[in-house]
Amino acid sequence: MISLERDGLLLSDDPSLLDVDLIHHWLSDESYWAAGRSLDTVRRSIERSRCLGVYRDGGQIAFARTVTDEATVAWICDVFVVESQRGLGIGTWMAHVAVDWCRTAGVRRILLATSDAHEVYARVGFRSLVAPQRWMEIDLQSE
Repeated sequence: MISLERDGLLLSDDPSLLDVDLIHHWLSDESYWAAGRSLDTVRRSIERSRCLGVYRDGGQIAFARTVTDEATVAWICDVFVVESQRGLGIGTWMAHVAVDWCRTAGVRRILLATSDAHEVYARVGFRSLVAPQRWMEIDLQSE
C-alpha cells in the first residue's frame, strides 16, 4: 500500500479513499480525453486499474490510474489535478510514484498519451516514442 505525505497532501493508492463520483465529474465534464465517459465506465476502469489519489484536508484533489499486467507493460492515464491545485507539482508527483511502482513490479515499458502536458511527464523521464512507426491503434471512439 502506498501512503505518502508532502506539504499537507496525502498521496495514496487506497481504493476506499477514491471519490468515484468526483472522479467521474472530472473526467466526463472537465477533461478533453474522457468527455462524456459514463459513470459505469469510470467505475469499471477504476476497479481494473491501479489508482492513485491525492488529498488535501480530506478532500480529493487529484487522480491517476495505471493499467498494467504488472510484468511487461503499463499505461498511465486519466491523470487529473483540480484547476486550483495545478502548477504545484502534484501531477509530476503522481507520475513519479506510478513509474516507481511500475519499476518495482518489473514492468518493461510504460506508456502515456497527452496533448498538453509533455513538460510534466518529461520531468519523470518520458520522451516521444523512439519508433512511432511500430505502433498502431484501433480507435473505436472515432468509428
